Amino acid sequence: MDAKLNAELLGSLLTLTDQPQPERAAVRVWSMSGVERLTFPDGTTAIFKYAQRPFDGEAQALRLAHKLGVPVPELHASAVLDGWLGMLLEDLGTPIREADDLDGAAAAVVLHRTRQAAALPVLDRGGLRALPSRALDHLDQLRKAERWQDADDVEDALDRIAQAAGARATEATLEPFGWVHSEFHPTSLHIGERGWRLLDFARAFTGPGLLDLASWHGTIEDPDPVRLRAFLDQYVVEGGSAGVLAQRGGLPAERWALGWHRMWAVEWFMEQSIRWINDPATDPAYIKVVRRHLTDVLQLLEV
Repeated sequence: MDAKLNAELLGSLLTLTDQPQPERAAVRVWSMSGVERLTFPDGTTAIFKYAQRPFDGEAQALRLAHKLGVPVPELHASAVLDGWLGMLLEDLGTPIREADDLDGAAAAVVLHRTRQAAALPVLDRGGLRALPSRALDHLDQLRKAERWQDADDVEDALDRIAQAAGARATEATLEPFGWVHSEFHPTSLHIGERGWRLLDFARAFTGPGLLDLASWHGTIEDPDPVRLRAFLDQYVVEGGSAGVLAQRGGLPAERWALGWHRMWAVEWFMEQSIRWINDPATDPAYIKVVRRHLTDVLQLLEV
């Protein structure tokens, strides 16, 4: 982000909250977003988070979540400038410990019980079914730009998944269906002295809660249906809908969840590659990840 634009965006937030200029310390910075800790002259602190599309809807999602009773950081103010969202947020401080599976299951139960919000985008059976076709469209655009030329195996895999998607996407709206955090990982669950808060709602949507549960253990390691099944059982013990264990698309819930979560990730990576990042230098890394996830999808969805 341009330093001048960043300063102007922060200035707008400080004006809205009648705050003086603070000291700034970077916490995390990515190509499309960043987080800073602000320290004001009186010693109080706040978090400054900024992001560009497609992460610019987080302020709305946080307000909705707070209104509906989800524990989230307090949003002091937000502003948009030249396509960038800026937010001034409550500083939750350093976590007292890392979130574990029990914390994750309990937080997911609270989120998935939350009343649906009409403002959030929806990913239902039709949306799942469209994911491989959307990914194929991204691949077509990449090839028109003379990129991803040696990715015939990616096209073949997406074609196979697209043909099976209609059958495999059935029962998508079984309970739990509603709020999906979409970045539901231990790092997005802050455990503090005053309880827990969910962070990072930039890509929240309405859809199958199973996608959140499938994302909890991340995508770096190979998908582990046995481990996820144990997590689903814990989710039910914590009060989550027993429907989470129901078979979907002719598959056990854990395989359905992991397969569709990987397919959702594939489409997102390919959209990033052509639309949001759009940097040919990143193609080898993106192709590698997409190939790995597609191999998982073919196995998990039994395509």
